[in-house]
Amino acid sequence: RSGEMAKLTQLIDNEVFRAYATYATIVLLKMMLMSLITAYFRISRKAFVNPEDTASFGKGESAKKYLRTDPDVERVRRGHMNDLENIVPLLGIGLLYALSGPELSTALLHFRIFTGARIVHTFAYLIPLPQPSRVLSWAVGYAVTISMAYKVLKTTLYL
Repeated sequence: RSGEMAKLTQLIDNEVFRAYATYATIVLLKMMLMSLITAYFRISRKAFVNPEDTASFGKGESAKKYLRTDPDVERVRRGHMNDLENIVPLLGIGLLYALSGPELSTALLHFRIFTGARIVHTFAYLIPLPQPSRVLSWAVGYAVTISMAYKVLKTTLYL
C-alpha cells in the first residue's frame, strides 16, 4: 500500500500533471459557467421547458405561455453542448497525454491553446462573433486534442 501512495505523490509532484489539472479545471469551470448562463437566459427570457418551472408565473393557461423555446436560450445551450462534446474528450486524452511523459513546454502549449480556443469559442457563440471565428476556434481546440491523442498512441501503442 505504501508503494501506491508514493506513486500518487509522484504524480501530484509531476509538473505536466499539475499543468493538466490546472487547465482541465479552468475549462471545466468555464463549462459549468455555461449552465449558469443558460439559467440566466431562461429566467430573463421567461422560456422554460418544465411546467413546474413556470409555477411562479401563474397557474394553468397563464403559465403555459412560458413553456416555450427561445433563440437566445437555444444558442447558449448549443454552446454548452459543444463544450460537452469537446471538453470531455480533452479530459481523458489530456490525462493520458500528461501521463505519457511529454515535455512541460509542449504540454503547456497544448493545454493553453485548447483552453484559449474554448474561451474564444464561447465568446464567438454568445456575442455572436462573425464566422469563421467560431469554427476556427473549435477547429483549433479539436486539433490540439487530436495532437495529444496522436502523441499518446505514438508513445504507448499496444495495438
